[in-house]
Amino acid sequence: MQTNLRWGILGTGAIAHKFAHGLRESRTGKLVAVGSRTQETLSRFLADFPVRGHPTYDALLADPEVQAVYISTPHPLHAEWAIRTAAAGKHILCEKPIAMNSAETERIVEAARTARVFLMEAFMYRCHPQTARLLDLIRAGRIGAVRLVQAEFSFRTGWNPQSRLLNRALGGGGILDVGCYCVSMARLIAGAETTEVKALAQIGQTGVDELAVAVLKFPNGMLAQLATGVRLSLGNHVRIWGEEGMIEVPSPWVINREPGDSLLLVRHEGKPPEEVKIRADRGIYAIEADAVAESITAGQSPAMTWADSLGNMRTLDRWREQIGLRYDADDQK
Repeated sequence: MQTNLRWGILGTGAIAHKFAHGLRESRTGKLVAVGSRTQETLSRFLADFPVRGHPTYDALLADPEVQAVYISTPHPLHAEWAIRTAAAGKHILCEKPIAMNSAETERIVEAARTARVFLMEAFMYRCHPQTARLLDLIRAGRIGAVRLVQAEFSFRTGWNPQSRLLNRALGGGGILDVGCYCVSMARLIAGAETTEVKALAQIGQTGVDELAVAVLKFPNGMLAQLATGVRLSLGNHVRIWGEEGMIEVPSPWVINREPGDSLLLVRHEGKPPEEVKIRADRGIYAIEADAVAESITAGQSPAMTWADSLGNMRTLDRWREQIGLRYDADDQK
């Protein structure tokens, strides 16, 4: 574990603010610098977090005080800046999805391997004790052999065709933005690569998936039903159905931004649900930052390994291929 890890944030959007807030609770690190491409957004960020401000991303990477960089840009910029961050000798926590496709992901992983820096895709829920407890329950056989996973992550954004969520040039659409969570949860529970992907989608006026569903099959026969989107609000639950019962995860993704309890429900037919409470003494972004520091000397974290990110992106590639959704990055393989 590395203590006193000095962080820089590349980008100043909403998720950058959330991660910076989380760092205030971190046991292992602190925010020392931020980089932005516009003075207006940089000034707004520094008003909330008075650290060193850099007017360019390159200047942030050149800052000798920065040891680890959180990349919070829109996803079409992830590959470029993750590779440049590795070349600068900085450790990397890259917001999900780590890239636009598996080919980009392979280049990022190779850059980290070559530079011998830490790299993790920022699926913060993977680092939270709730997820560890969920896996413990499944592996202990509390619901028997898992046959089906149902996972949803979808919300309704306002109509703005130029926004990050709806603009195809910015990687808009549900599959890459939040469907990646659903895929990662299904793969985590299955512990294997997908063998089949079947999918349908509603493509909106801007050419991105406003609503998409998929069915995944795994080598042991387990199925996963996934739903995601950016123009329809869903319950955003996860349900794991086993031969002897079911586990419901009411809040699987952004579990708790502040210290507090979360809940799993274990259900068996004819019995009242068993409530399993999980206590977190920090918010989820602080836990994520500390997970980086805990594994930094190993180069990758067991919460989200390089192989896991590659497998996740391969499944997302197949999901998009099924519905005919391509981005500019897909033509640069």
